[in-house]
Amino acid sequence: MTSLVLAAWPDSWSREQRCSATMIAAGVVLVLFMWLLATPLAAMPEPVGPAAQQFAEGSRVTVELTLVSGLLGVLFGVLAAVGKLARFAPLRWAASFYIWAIRGTPLLVQMLFVFLALPMIAPGLALSDFNSAALALAFNVGAYNAEAIRAGILAVPKGQTEASRSLGLSPFQTFRDVVFPQSFKIALPPLVNNIVALLKDSSLAYVIGVVELSNVGNRVQAATFQPVPVFVATASIYLILTTVLTQISGAIEARLDVEQRQH
Repeated sequence: MTSLVLAAWPDSWSREQRCSATMIAAGVVLVLFMWLLATPLAAMPEPVGPAAQQFAEGSRVTVELTLVSGLLGVLFGVLAAVGKLARFAPLRWAASFYIWAIRGTPLLVQMLFVFLALPMIAPGLALSDFNSAALALAFNVGAYNAEAIRAGILAVPKGQTEASRSLGLSPFQTFRDVVFPQSFKIALPPLVNNIVALLKDSSLAYVIGVVELSNVGNRVQAATFQPVPVFVATASIYLILTTVLTQISGAIEARLDVEQRQH
């Protein structure tokens, strides 16, 4: 679908210009959608119309939760990937344990653990329902990001690392300036898929009381006993959000691919 959007721009534009225009257009669409969502929903018949503002607020919470946990998840993924490739054995074991434990347990259990069990283990770490959900989602997606980033790092030819070291760069400078930029481009497609999946996984935040989109839909159908129109509207909003995010991420991938070919 991203290729069709890119093809919609003027033929005189370069592929780089089309990618940039697609990112900007998709970003504008996302902002307008979040800002004006209540207006078209209010025109719908009961039970969706009267709850239009609730659906709009829930959608904004869903997007905020996805963005916060997505950024933290990339950070956790980088740290875990570097840790798993470290020469220091305890660090490597800790990163491997984190990835193994998170990928081997359900996200629902992780979210309940952060919200209910973590404050009992460490009373000073009691978090709000939103922060608990964001942290649980970040830890979860971070474990999957770690494997994608680790594969990207391993895909960078070792000769580039050796050449950088021979030029006098420190190991940190070599990783920061040579290895990581290339590995991140390689890992970007699976990272994008993880972020899009994260938007849908954020629906599990309703179990700890976060009033996001799926929670709003459940509350409305419980009050009106009309699940069909409510969940059709909820699914449609999720579909639009994932489509816009896919367009943005696809344009970023294409832009990075253009830059890599130019170099």
